[in-house]
Amino acid sequence: AAGYERTTINRHLSAIRGFFGWMVVAGYLPNDPTTTLGGLKKQARLPRKIPPAEMARILAVHGPTEVGGTMREQDASDMRDQAVLELLYASGCRVSEASGLDVGDIDFNRHQVKVFGKGGKERIIPLHDISLASLRAYLASARPTLAKPDKPQTALFLSTRGNRYSADAIRKMFLKTQQAAGLPGAYTPHDMRHTFASDLLEGGADLRSVQELLGHASPSTTQIYTHLSPTYLKQVHATAHPRG
Repeated sequence: AAGYERTTINRHLSAIRGFFGWMVVAGYLPNDPTTTLGGLKKQARLPRKIPPAEMARILAVHGPTEVGGTMREQDASDMRDQAVLELLYASGCRVSEASGLDVGDIDFNRHQVKVFGKGGKERIIPLHDISLASLRAYLASARPTLAKPDKPQTALFLSTRGNRYSADAIRKMFLKTQQAAGLPGAYTPHDMRHTFASDLLEGGADLRSVQELLGHASPSTTQIYTHLSPTYLKQVHATAHPRG
């Protein structure tokens, strides 16, 4: 009646359950009246995909060239942030996974990165040449500048203080990058992951392969991206249907 979102209602219900649970443990009530109280099912929300033109503007902010191709000078932070952004879009990894990378996790010879996802589960993700070039430039010129002699670090991405570049710092950088690109700041780094998955499907990748690259335990989690990619569904229908 008050017009609350389902998430707000569920949060209130959780607080009520916790309170009555404590009342029982503390001996104020003989039983918990909230045990039969069910929560509301969350509404499924489609992930956001970053349009190609806006993605190009985001990736140009810290890059060696502007969107129009004009050369620009990069400092150490620019090279680091460019390498992070290119990696997020090239691999579809989570921000926490990118932050947790060590230098040895990048295999330039095999064009791939080793990522540790939820529960410490390892997966190998191929990287394209643009992302690898950004990483090479960062490791050659920027990381030695950011590293501190008194703070030996195995972390791939370093902050200006020589510490591991945290997930929160990457999120803040992403927001500032959008603003610098002239965008309203509505996207998150996780939308890079959504865009990665959607672009792969539209490019002809099968759902199982995308599931493996994203590190999803269930195919139903990956399946939501088919709603963002009508082209993919048309391709599947044309290929699989006997009258396609």
